[in-house]
Amino acid sequence: MLFENINRFFVKLFFGLKYLLILFLLTILAACSNFSFGPQIATSPLITTPQFAGENNLPPAAGEQIGSGNIRVALLLPLSGEGELANVGISMANGARLAMEYIEKNNNSSNITLVLKDTKGDATIAAQKASEAISEGASLILGPLRAHSVRSAGSVARSGGIPLIGFSNNSGAASNGVYLLNVLPEGEVRRSLKYASAQGRRSFAAILSTTDFGTIQGGAFRQAVSDLGLNAQAVYSFSNEGEARLAVEQLIPLIQGGQIDAIFIPDRATAPSFATLFEAGGIDKNKILFIGSADWDNDSAITQTPYLVGAIYPSIDDRGLEAIRPEYIAKFGSSPHPFTTIAYTATLLANSSALAKTTPPYAYNQLTRPTGFNGRDGLFRFYPDGRSDYALVIKQIIPDGARIIDGAKLP
Repeated sequence: MLFENINRFFVKLFFGLKYLLILFLLTILAACSNFSFGPQIATSPLITTPQFAGENNLPPAAGEQIGSGNIRVALLLPLSGEGELANVGISMANGARLAMEYIEKNNNSSNITLVLKDTKGDATIAAQKASEAISEGASLILGPLRAHSVRSAGSVARSGGIPLIGFSNNSGAASNGVYLLNVLPEGEVRRSLKYASAQGRRSFAAILSTTDFGTIQGGAFRQAVSDLGLNAQAVYSFSNEGEARLAVEQLIPLIQGGQIDAIFIPDRATAPSFATLFEAGGIDKNKILFIGSADWDNDSAITQTPYLVGAIYPSIDDRGLEAIRPEYIAKFGSSPHPFTTIAYTATLLANSSALAKTTPPYAYNQLTRPTGFNGRDGLFRFYPDGRSDYALVIKQIIPDGARIIDGAKLP
């Protein structure tokens, strides 16, 4: 009896150990395979969970929100205040809206959400809006418009550690981390002088107003002449009609003697008057090339001055603006301002996966890559000091208009 009890004990022990061994082996197999009890969702390293605005735990943002991406980008523009400036700001905001629609139609989703903020054209308010954007978790600031506002907002952005892409054409507003998306004087003058030199022009002169615009253009002229190794025979400044006449009188004998064959007259308002003075002085317009600035574009007084037929000036390729014009008019009921394409381009740039998905977003080395970017108006690139180059065409004045004579190129 004792033996049988002992035997039954060892039998039960054997089966118990066998059960434990089987359970142990099943546990090991489960741990070493993808198999698991119950339902399982298949995963792949090539599939990522979609991210939506709000999932990144950003605080609420003040201002109209455009797009649905999880990267927040602030767009600072003058949407009220001074009449004409506000009209420009509204047109640029509309350009950003069109760009976001384009992104969503072609990519099915966006990387960014734009938060639109009104600077009212005031530099102090621009700084406040930049600070507000940073507190709301913006990774990038686009805008504002005009140099004084870009400087104010840019200072705040630098302190907050995020980049700003402003819309000023004053290179003095640029700095490390504050980039300018616009046609800068240095680029446009270099583009036009380089073209003139390629056409055989060898000796240059300039007549510049004593305004801030003239001072900036004068600095750009001297820099371009130096960079390109050109010959600058004379540079004149004027603040009134008498000084303008004196400059022309001094230039006439130099032109007649073959010492000057190209004259830079960037000021849009006075260019027709200078044409009248040179014509009255007996200068054959076919012997001199007048070179204007991007400010000349679409100026009717210039295109209706017969003596300026043949003059050249640099310009953004307006085919980009013409491409969005029908859609803009249909949607907003008016024609777009030329700056509309700058805001359109800035929006495309901000949404670029190569920038928005870097760590951190909009990394310095990506924003300043030498190859640049392709926007609504063509190629452009940023430099480490915040300045930029824009691909520009060369236009020539023809009776009652202008035509492109050299395609878009970076300066």
